[in-house]
Amino acid sequence: MGIVNVTPDSFSDGGDFLDHAAAIDHALTLEAEGADVLDVGGESTRPYSRAVDAAVELRRVVPVIAALAERATVPISIDTTKADVAYEALAAGAEIINDVTALSGDPRMVEIALASGSGICAMHMPGTPQTMQDDPHYADVVREIFDYLRARRETLVALGIDAGRIALDPGIGFGKTHQHNLTLLANCHRFHELASPLLVGHSRKGFIGKVLGDKAADRTAATVGVALSLAAQGVQIIRVHDVKPVREALLLFEATGGLDGRARELE
Repeated sequence: MGIVNVTPDSFSDGGDFLDHAAAIDHALTLEAEGADVLDVGGESTRPYSRAVDAAVELRRVVPVIAALAERATVPISIDTTKADVAYEALAAGAEIINDVTALSGDPRMVEIALASGSGICAMHMPGTPQTMQDDPHYADVVREIFDYLRARRETLVALGIDAGRIALDPGIGFGKTHQHNLTLLANCHRFHELASPLLVGHSRKGFIGKVLGDKAADRTAATVGVALSLAAQGVQIIRVHDVKPVREALLLFEATGGLDGRARELE
């Protein structure tokens, strides 16, 4: 899943693709580099980010999605928590709703998902981007997030959403400490018990700088390293900024038996 941030303030590439033409060109480049899904967002959800109105978000993402719907050949995802934005994005050609609130932030989001038959990416996040990093605490981070995602999926299915349309995301960097993130990443294989595809977005995040001991270091190679760990654990959807190096690493990982070995282990 290639990240297309049409924002001025995303933590890694804020402002780089706020111009519609730049965002479209970037998305098409990501597709050419091997992205299987293009995830377009118009509001940053980094810690302590400032929320924006739906009208602002719509102005940012709808022209980009409409252009990509005509030119791209891979599915488009809308990264939003707002039902109005999801509705217009789906009408413009998006096929997936990627919601960091797991469709709980806007009471109309489930209605939009049901009416459209869209795919759903439901993520774990305690609180909001403005509060989630205040004091994250878990007695057992893997078990508690596992239980949350299971309960949320069951709720969405009970509301009428086809279980086969739901992917689940443990929410790396969303209401987690450095150690929480590392523990979750090392235990992603446990989430296969939920019987839904897993989505993990670790790309360029702060825990990488802490592991490297250099917050200013380029995080591309480290992002690739985590992606290989996720692939070895059978994670189906890996959300990244740098598609080309991750895709190439995964191709070689598969060619040399990495994915086959993990499949045999899972059997």
